Amino acid sequence: MQALVGPLLAMPRPAKRILALIVDSSLCVLTIWLAYCFRLNEWTVLTGVQWLAVLVSLCLALPIFVVMGMYRAIFRYAGIAAFLAVLKAIAIYGVAFATIFTALSVPGIPRTVGILQPLLLLIAIGLSRLGIRYWLGDTYQRILHQGAMAKVLIYGAGSSGRQLAAALTNSAELNAVGYLDDDPKLKGGIMGGLPIYDPSDLTELVQTLNVHNVLLALPSVTRQRRNEILEQIRKARVNVRTLPDLTALAQGRIAVSDIRELEIEDLLGREAVAPRQELLDKATLGKVVMVTGAGGSIGSELCRQILRCGPTQLVLVDQNEYALYAIHGELLKLSELYEQQVQIVPILCSVRDRDRIEHIIMSWRPQTLYHAAAYKHVPLVEQNAVEGIKNNVMGTLITAQAAEKYGVSNFVLISTDKAVRPTNVMGASKRLAEMVLQALSAEKQAGGHTNFSMVRFGNVLGSSGSVVPLFRQQIRDGGPVTLTHPEITRYFMTISEASQLVIQAGAMADGGDVLLLDMGEPVRIADLARRMIDLSGLTVRSDDNPEGDIELSVTGLRPGEKLYEELLIGDNPETTQHPRIMKAREDFLFWPELSKRLKVLNAALDRNDIPAARLMLAELVSGYASTGEVTDLALSAAEANTAA
Repeated sequence: MQALVGPLLAMPRPAKRILALIVDSSLCVLTIWLAYCFRLNEWTVLTGVQWLAVLVSLCLALPIFVVMGMYRAIFRYAGIAAFLAVLKAIAIYGVAFATIFTALSVPGIPRTVGILQPLLLLIAIGLSRLGIRYWLGDTYQRILHQGAMAKVLIYGAGSSGRQLAAALTNSAELNAVGYLDDDPKLKGGIMGGLPIYDPSDLTELVQTLNVHNVLLALPSVTRQRRNEILEQIRKARVNVRTLPDLTALAQGRIAVSDIRELEIEDLLGREAVAPRQELLDKATLGKVVMVTGAGGSIGSELCRQILRCGPTQLVLVDQNEYALYAIHGELLKLSELYEQQVQIVPILCSVRDRDRIEHIIMSWRPQTLYHAAAYKHVPLVEQNAVEGIKNNVMGTLITAQAAEKYGVSNFVLISTDKAVRPTNVMGASKRLAEMVLQALSAEKQAGGHTNFSMVRFGNVLGSSGSVVPLFRQQIRDGGPVTLTHPEITRYFMTISEASQLVIQAGAMADGGDVLLLDMGEPVRIADLARRMIDLSGLTVRSDDNPEGDIELSVTGLRPGEKLYEELLIGDNPETTQHPRIMKAREDFLFWPELSKRLKVLNAALDRNDIPAARLMLAELVSGYASTGEVTDLALSAAEANTAA
């Protein structure tokens, strides 16, 4: 029956009226026959004069129905007004028909037929209009709704693709119109009512099917293969989205609305190495673990990964109230999900508060401490140099000394590639924080018990400072997408992989080690922006394509920003037992000398002497060279007030 709906709705209006007349004529004949059957109390066949009643019924009913406007109404929208029109028309018809066959009488035709047939015709026509309303009306609305829904093709005709297609049948937003699959045995087939197309035909399918969205249902494909597929899809100018977890989707735990936009980690083109569980467990399983900066992007992911390893207690330290509240609530839910008995302790504290930090460590006695608390946004730290140095250097010193004082076994500093030959205060302060731990580690050999190490890596995708969310928002807003320089490149790694490697690296450290994470090949930011635009189904506006959707705008390098980042100051890093972790031996000042310099630096910070503080950084950090004049906002305001 549903197969007839489309052709019926597509018929021209006059043809629909003729069809309605034929149906009503058939109902007149049917109800005459039923009236005879009811009167005679048996099934009968119309013969002789009995056909006169049929002829009279047709000659009376059809003109009356036409005059009363019964065929001007659109049946699928029939309402009370339409049924009142039917009632009036049949009432007029009934009076005329009863007058002929009941009041006047015709020999051979029972008088009761004149009364029964109009009543039966009223019921028959009323039910026909009601049935058509619900049959055609509901289907028509569904067709209209599907027409307004975004049409999508599912890339992958395997079990995951079938699960996704089944889930989309109840979607109010997306309408699956077919599959894409490069398996030659599947091409041209039909699965679950949906055709399977060749991915090489996608550009033509975009035009013929009016498709502007492709959903990736490829949970097990390698990242390299995914990258190849995405490069192929880019040429078709469609919006590409993927799924968070198809297994959960099939189990009904995730709605189709959870289909997410493509993340740039899908374009990295390198496979994440599976973590080594023994290294993850070494410094976390069954231990008290403390994370500073626990509410930040890196710190919060560290907490999630640590929780999976099964510590007995997880101490969260952060000075940002909301960030601490958010990660604490999330970890409580995760611990219930993992059915773990982990005590999660949220503590508001600045790492620059020596007394408070010492009290926390003394109270909870962590065996492993991950120091992720840092100010890391290059322009902001450049414009607020005093706070940046105090937090990144002095905060690290205070926390490390407290850890050593109260017997923390492992202290791991989260560092950055910007610490290598830095051109900004943030990078220089992080390198100086590394030097603090190197010096303390050298002193440890004289009687300390804490194993100090630092892990250096580049940008992580999804962190608060990542360009990815910025670019995505700019694309949603219609552009422009802003680049600081057309040739700027950065290393990228997924935040989960980085956090797992940090935990593993800390477990491998011998003390004083600068551990480097293999970030893969650097990514040109302009290329990344173009990929994001292409995979959003849009085009880049340029001199060659002035009609493009999104413009790339170059704003210029920000204060302290470099074109290229490095991971290593010296040469020839050492390999380790982990293929993605290397070890570097970097020069540093020994503690007796460094401690004196740090006191001088701290004194300059206390009196807000920014030029002196930057000069001290330049003396302490090898390779530090500012890219421009001092841009500290407080200093600039003070100089402006003095001049005034």
